[in-house]
This record gives sequence, structure tokens and C-alpha cells, in this order.
Amino acid sequence: MLLDVIDMKLQGGYKLLLTFENGELREFDCSALLNEKPFNAIANPAIFKQAKIEYGTVVWPNEIDIAPETLYLDSVRI
Repeated sequence: MLLDVIDMKLQGGYKLLLTFENGELREFDCSALLNEKPFNAIANPAIFKQAKIEYGTVVWPNEIDIAPETLYLDSVRI
């Protein structure tokens, strides 16, 4: 099951509040990824805040993104 992200809001820290196309609202914490490449590039809060939705997922500058299935499966339902 592949669900696109249709809305995203930045939460405190490195958390994302995501709305998926099925209407589910879920919170994804990016903190655990920030020590790994290429995600260490978004550990800077100014860069992290540049997150936006493209192609049904969350993306950052320099072609950094997280697969929508990862965002869904590793998030917590709100």
C-alpha cells in the first residue's frame, strides 16, 4: 500500500505532522535519521524547515527525501 502525503506541518524538534491521502493524520520523528547520510544534512534547523511536499512525499533541498511508505509505517497515528 503506497499512500501519498498530501499535507505536512513542522512540529517541535524534528517532527512532522503528516496527512496522508487516506485522511490519516500521523506524526513522524526524523531525529533517528539525522546521524545517517544524507539525512545529516537536514540536522541544521534552518535546512530542516525548508521541508515541502513533492511527488507525494516530504523533500528537502539537495534531493533529500524520505519514501512515503517509510513516513507512513514509521509514524504514529494521531
